[in-house]
Amino acid sequence: MLLVILSLGTLIVVIAAAAEGLLGMKSLKWLSDQPENPSVNLPTVSIIVAARNEEKNIREGLTSLLQLDYPNKQVIVVNDRSTDHTEDILADMASNNPELKIMTLKDLPSGWLGKNHALWTGASAATGTLLLFSDADVVMDKSVLRRAIPFFEKNKLDHLAIGPKALMPGLLLNIFMAGFGVFFNLYTRPWRVKNLKSSAHIGIGAFNMVRSEAYQKIGTHQAIAMRPDDDLKMGKLIKKNGLRQDFLLGTDLIFVEWYDSVKALIQGLMKNAFSGLDYKLSLAIAGTTAQLLFGLWPFLAIFLTTGLPQIIYLTVSVILVLVCAISAHAQGLKWMYGFGFPLACLAFCAIIWKATLRTLIRGGIDWRGTFYSLKDLKKNVV
Repeated sequence: MLLVILSLGTLIVVIAAAAEGLLGMKSLKWLSDQPENPSVNLPTVSIIVAARNEEKNIREGLTSLLQLDYPNKQVIVVNDRSTDHTEDILADMASNNPELKIMTLKDLPSGWLGKNHALWTGASAATGTLLLFSDADVVMDKSVLRRAIPFFEKNKLDHLAIGPKALMPGLLLNIFMAGFGVFFNLYTRPWRVKNLKSSAHIGIGAFNMVRSEAYQKIGTHQAIAMRPDDDLKMGKLIKKNGLRQDFLLGTDLIFVEWYDSVKALIQGLMKNAFSGLDYKLSLAIAGTTAQLLFGLWPFLAIFLTTGLPQIIYLTVSVILVLVCAISAHAQGLKWMYGFGFPLACLAFCAIIWKATLRTLIRGGIDWRGTFYSLKDLKKNVV
């Protein structure tokens, strides 16, 4: 009887979450559906990119930014203490593109994460009415600004985040990405962020556009100087200050080479996994327990139970696979990756715990060759 009650409880929770998620995803708008409206007043936009040891992808990414079909743009790249050939590549590109402004940093002041300081430095030199923060490995279709900015202005937004397509090789990485999309959506609820009464917020490192006045109002990157999850926390500050925010799906127009191996993915997520939980062990325990209970156990229970509980858990598993498949499709991935949801769930829990334990044991995080103490990280509460 107890197992029946537990299985029914799991079914109710999953149906409720799935219903909100599916209806929410259906309500989201696509960047590609937004018209290129040249009749709308097009404000100046400053595109700000932080680059540290990006020799592999920076030429392609910056080329796409320079080719954006938008008349009033400024492109600022901040070379943050690079030790590879990034500086040489930027110098070569700047010689052929006078509209490209290069800033070079040699030192990192105390109290700052490298990327956040670089973005703040770039923003300090920006002249645009709008600021677009992006990453060095992001590639954009030439129509992106022509579509995004009229939408931004029409809806009188202060902040717009757009979800890109994450390009990763191999079955395992794409299965994880499909599942990660489910977790990210449940965490941020992007369909709620435009509601001023909701605390839901979002930020995307590949495309975080903010009105210059709003950026100053939230305290610039100085307010999130020590946040590894700076993109999300910028979105949180936008909502906390009563400003207008929205989100668009852009997986067919914006692309980013996320990680090229399982090892690189784990290392990359290590910096954010614990910070997203505000460095609280209790949240790590609660979050991963919920994921295992509602995301992994139903699949195991199909083989470990009989009768009514088995049927219920089978139903739950089908729902989870369906939700993950729809998430995969929204990210420009194959529907079939939805069948890997339990594997993605297990992997995500493992990454959270690896990040949590390593951060606690080492007393901080390593990011791009710099160590940041947990004591300093915890001071920057948003």
